[in-house]
Amino acid sequence: MVSPLTNPTAHPERPARPEDVRLVVLDMAGTTVADDGLVERAFDTAARHMGVEPGSPRHAEHLAYVRATMGESKISVFRHLFAAPDGDPRATEDAAQRANRAFEAAYGALVDEGRIAPLPGARAAIEALQAAGRTVVLTTGFARVTQDAILDALGWRDLVPLTLCPADAGGRGRPYPDMVLAALLRTGAADDVAQIAVAGDTSYDMTAGRRSGAAVVAGVLTGAHAAAQLSAAGATHVLGSVAELPALLGVV
Repeated sequence: MVSPLTNPTAHPERPARPEDVRLVVLDMAGTTVADDGLVERAFDTAARHMGVEPGSPRHAEHLAYVRATMGESKISVFRHLFAAPDGDPRATEDAAQRANRAFEAAYGALVDEGRIAPLPGARAAIEALQAAGRTVVLTTGFARVTQDAILDALGWRDLVPLTLCPADAGGRGRPYPDMVLAALLRTGAADDVAQIAVAGDTSYDMTAGRRSGAAVVAGVLTGAHAAAQLSAAGATHVLGSVAELPALLGVV
């Protein structure tokens, strides 16, 4: 259990008021769902599909980028990794889509094999927040088909009123604030962005939360990035896990 670490440099113009939060936007893999390296395993499959062999220098370079950009929309990651040498946007998009399809298929197969589970206390935290009148939305950088596979595997299809992937918010995933703002617009749960809390395990989650104007941007230590990275990206608080979020928001 890690006590919340307040980041005094986050939102200096608007001190966080956790008790005022009405809308809670939570990341999935690494925050509420245990990933256990599935992203990297699925990436290996996609890389091999694109002719990048594990163990090669190019693979190592790509894997380092995947790790650094955990939380970003996966199609955006592949657009970077497989950009056409001549800058042809159509060739880049074709390669990115092929890589993304291979990645999503590989990740979905791992989910179907039962290699995914909720993080300890995640479901209880979501239920506690909702019982206290907060609206909870789950977001992901995966495609909708993969998000739905995860929700089905966990029995979470009806757990929250809304789940969002980048395509549901106009196509841009993190670090853009679009999914957070789409959650606000679609639920109408808050009157002001200052009544939003965002929680995630990556620096991209923190950046998206900051850009959205959320008053609480909580990093959790159950996923890709460490406390220093989360704080540097603007986390207002760093928690051991999402299980600590209800207490932070005044829900006992």
